[in-house]
Amino acid sequence: MRPGQVLFTYLHLAADLDLTRELLGGGATCIAYETVTSPNGTLPLLTPMSEVAGRLAPQAGAHHLERAQGGRGVLLGGVPGVPAAEVVILGGGVSGTHATTIALGMGANVTVVDRSAEALRRIAAQFGSQVRTIFSTRDAIRQIVKRADLLIGALLVPGAAAPKLVTRDMVQTMKSGAVVVDIAIDQGGYFETSHPTTHSSPTYVVDGVVHYCVANMPAAVSRTSTFALNNVTLPFAISLADKGWRKALAEDPHLRAGLNIDEGQITCRPVAEAHGLPYAPAESS
Repeated sequence: MRPGQVLFTYLHLAADLDLTRELLGGGATCIAYETVTSPNGTLPLLTPMSEVAGRLAPQAGAHHLERAQGGRGVLLGGVPGVPAAEVVILGGGVSGTHATTIALGMGANVTVVDRSAEALRRIAAQFGSQVRTIFSTRDAIRQIVKRADLLIGALLVPGAAAPKLVTRDMVQTMKSGAVVVDIAIDQGGYFETSHPTTHSSPTYVVDGVVHYCVANMPAAVSRTSTFALNNVTLPFAISLADKGWRKALAEDPHLRAGLNIDEGQITCRPVAEAHGLPYAPAESS
């Protein structure tokens, strides 16, 4: 990368100091899909990929619960006379809601954990008594992970590194052959035992627990993901092409929120805080 270039894509810089330094040194203008906002406060360019990853998570988890994949040998939906699997979803946002939809559709027993009372009310209103909701505390997470056959990390801290909600000590209390799916591995992951894997080698085992930590989960369904992403990125791309990045960002504060690095300066506060580096407001660029 070099001065004068514009990079407009997913960056996830809070979890990658080396990439952050490389982009700072290159002098390019770097706009991150994941921090572009909308008038209603959502993240419109992250939402479709969160939807895809959320829907993939129970599917991936169900596959790796199979005995041949190293799992407990549990069918997510059970059968008459045999209980369904216990699925615990950490986070009731976009990914968590879509993961809940699919897990319920597969017949699992589902619990959603979140620290937002509003998110829990929305989950309860949407799914009713089919889903158990629990307010997130350290002790609540410690207790609920012991029950999980499939544990899905689906929280989001916009632009920042993912919090380590599940410690290695907690993982050690999980059932042998249980599966964790870490949707936020691109942001560093929710589990202390997480590290990125690939679609060709998606899992590894820690303390008897199968870890699925594939970076860029939506690439598994690339056709669906491409159309979903193009639908939301195209208007911003056209604005950047037609107006140039300075005018486009000056006229659109929501696109400006996506500016993470500009000419050797970090313009996204969570990224700067994650790495202990200086921060310069995007408005000053």
